[in-house]
Amino acid sequence: MTLITDTDRLTALCRDLARESYVTVDTEFMREKTYWAKLCLVQLAGSRKAAAVDPLAPGLDLGPLYELLADGQVLKVFHAARQDIEIFYHLTGAVPAPLFDTQVAAMVCGFGDSVAYETLVARLTEAHIDKLARFTDWSLRPLTETQLNYALADVTHMRAAYEELARRLARSGRKSWLEAEMAVLTDPTTYRLDPREAWRRLKTRSGKPRFLAVLREVAAWRETEARRRDVPRGWVLRDEILLEIARHAPKTVDALARTRGLPRRFAEGRAGGRAGAELLAAVRRGLAVPESERPKPSLKVESAQGLGSVVDLLKVLLKMKCEAHEVASKLVASVEDLELIAADDNAPVPALRGWRRELFGADALALKHGKLALMIEGRRLALVPLADPRPARASTRA
Repeated sequence: MTLITDTDRLTALCRDLARESYVTVDTEFMREKTYWAKLCLVQLAGSRKAAAVDPLAPGLDLGPLYELLADGQVLKVFHAARQDIEIFYHLTGAVPAPLFDTQVAAMVCGFGDSVAYETLVARLTEAHIDKLARFTDWSLRPLTETQLNYALADVTHMRAAYEELARRLARSGRKSWLEAEMAVLTDPTTYRLDPREAWRRLKTRSGKPRFLAVLREVAAWRETEARRRDVPRGWVLRDEILLEIARHAPKTVDALARTRGLPRRFAEGRAGGRAGAELLAAVRRGLAVPESERPKPSLKVESAQGLGSVVDLLKVLLKMKCEAHEVASKLVASVEDLELIAADDNAPVPALRGWRRELFGADALALKHGKLALMIEGRRLALVPLADPRPARASTRA
């Protein structure tokens, strides 16, 4: 196994890989006890070479690796790249590009929603990947041969998977579909985590602007504090406590201490901590936000008679279209997207734009307005254009 622990060998490897048309990349990281993911291993493979790079090796300069990831002449191939890219963006301030994500490409090519790497490799190459080492502690040294075998398999098998997916995309004429998805993955704004947007991750049933204004401030405080201490958000305050604080908007230490699940010592700031005082200050900031500047609730579908049936009909259409075109339904529209389309013809969802509109969105609107009908033809569903979309009136004659 090739494990690189010094800068000279890393420089030589990256120099060789820079001559390749593409390089497969994977990472192993830990984030159970930190806010920022701790990079523990980077695996790289070209057509002839494969190696694992140890970022934890003393004195190792990762500069040559970062240069390779930024090289615009070398395609970087990942599987489910989002977290890997987020790590590199945090470390370097740049997104690896150009990029090819085999999981997204597989969805475009009809392999289902968010297909697992080992499943994709088995279907494309008939190779079997042993995943027993997946949940090991990658921060411990020395790494075992089993760990290194597992880690390098993720990039060596990815070569054949990438090449087959690239051929299928070329044959299907869907390269532009993938490029649209890669544009999102390579956009730095995808990875810029604004603390004042952290409240949007929280699941809440209340859309009251006053509540949301307070929630925005206390969630931003938690996000900033978690980053400062480099600990998971839940180690600072659990979601349910944060929502409870936003709901009751306590103005005093005593009121804050009565929050369910919040230790009194936290509210009172014992042992020199200022968390309680800072939380109360965040609540005050939220309450002081003028009504016109309070955050608006995320677009939600209002309950209405018959809406559930419309959504169910759109689900059937989505499944039918995606099966016919061999593309993963998750890539086209989510259930929430369907709910929004059912409520609003101009819903701001991807399914009503670009290739998704051509494949599904336009027909979804036509079905919704009675310009298309679904029928069973033999053992299959079929779409039937309707000449007169107005529903026939029921006869009143006996």
